[in-house]
Amino acid sequence: MFAATTYAARRHALAQQVGSGLILLLGNTDSPVNYADNIYPFRQDSSFLYCFGLDLPGLAGLIDIDADRATLFGNDGDLDSIVWTGPLASLAEQAQAVAVSHTQPLAQLEAVLAQARTDGRAIHYLPPYRAEQRLWLSELLAQPVAALDAGVSEPLTQAMIALRSIKSAEEIAQMENALEVAARMHTLALRASKPGVREQEVVGLMSGLAQSQGRQLAYPIIFSRDGHVLHNHGHGYTLQAGDLVVNDAGAESPLHYASDITRTIPVGGRFDERQRVVYQAVLDAQLAAIAAMQPGISYREVHDHAARVLVAGVAPLALFKASAEEVVHSGAYALLFPHGLGHHIGLDVHDMEALGEDRVGYGEGVVRSQDFGRRSLRLGKPLRAGNVVTVEPGAYFIPALIERWEAEDKFRGLINYASFKACQDFGGIRIEDDVLVTAEGARVLGTPIAKTVAEVEALGALGA
Repeated sequence: MFAATTYAARRHALAQQVGSGLILLLGNTDSPVNYADNIYPFRQDSSFLYCFGLDLPGLAGLIDIDADRATLFGNDGDLDSIVWTGPLASLAEQAQAVAVSHTQPLAQLEAVLAQARTDGRAIHYLPPYRAEQRLWLSELLAQPVAALDAGVSEPLTQAMIALRSIKSAEEIAQMENALEVAARMHTLALRASKPGVREQEVVGLMSGLAQSQGRQLAYPIIFSRDGHVLHNHGHGYTLQAGDLVVNDAGAESPLHYASDITRTIPVGGRFDERQRVVYQAVLDAQLAAIAAMQPGISYREVHDHAARVLVAGVAPLALFKASAEEVVHSGAYALLFPHGLGHHIGLDVHDMEALGEDRVGYGEGVVRSQDFGRRSLRLGKPLRAGNVVTVEPGAYFIPALIERWEAEDKFRGLINYASFKACQDFGGIRIEDDVLVTAEGARVLGTPIAKTVAEVEALGALGA
């Protein structure tokens, strides 16, 4: 964990922003796969981790703002638990490690909250996102499950977003730790992606590498020659020379900070001429977006800038009939680039989105667009120094989408449908890095991972 003073400072800052009352932060519980004793890998709630740092199930934290006191609720292990899981630190010892001096048995939390309600005190809680969490919160607050969303504390939610959005130097170090493992995963995949190899074999190599370092994956790996299917988790194809494979894979740090990296691999080690044009356009769009990032610029502006560079870059394929400026302004570009440029990343790979995607990514004068493409942009508001965001433009030829838009006669004067249909066998390309916004601009985090055409082909040739 971080130093105990780090967690104390976070709780103090949170309490100051909320103002008064009680802040209730529930940790996660074990979740069964198919029966009670066969559980999914445990993952602690990220906001609980941020404030209390303890990576164990069955805990809850309560911050009494008015009394300036935090209490950790949980249970000491009994003999049965020691037999099965080994000895654990006592609840008091766990609390001491995160600068909490008060502890109580978990069963007493409900009574403490009941007394607070009787006294007319505000109980602030975050949006619950797991069924188990919702049921537990319902019991604790004596509220129907259906009423919980209406009772979510907006002051607490906004305060948590404000604090978690700005990463400290020690958090950046954790993210770069996660990126070091991700770099090794991606380099391994690039060298292993040979003709005749099944996608699942490469996924297994990456997963095994992460596990060999004691790490969890930050999210299920996307590794597919059907890169135009944006979140494709099928890994059943056998790779062939000339395929393009989108590899979106990341690991967590020891303290659960995420990495999120995408590279696109030419199977056989070389891009053909059409692939090279599109790949370079995507790379140019990514580099232009990173160069444009600075405090105060809205991420929606950066998204549109990347889209203009992308559209200009694919001009040799004659996909569009107008200038990049006109194509992007109209929204016609989204036939090629149908998702957002990126999102916050930190303790969650889509950081804080359990608190509400629009709360995290919008506001400050920026409203989510309802246009196809832009409506999938998870982050639109102005950037701040200390934000860490993904920058992940892509180009995709999605046959069903091309067919639908042509049938609807969308943007007929701007889109060359014959050229798009000639590329329906292409697949997709995405390039993604994790980028820190600094006072001067932006910095790509982590060990550099091959992404220029020359770098990718050189590594691919080593594996061929």
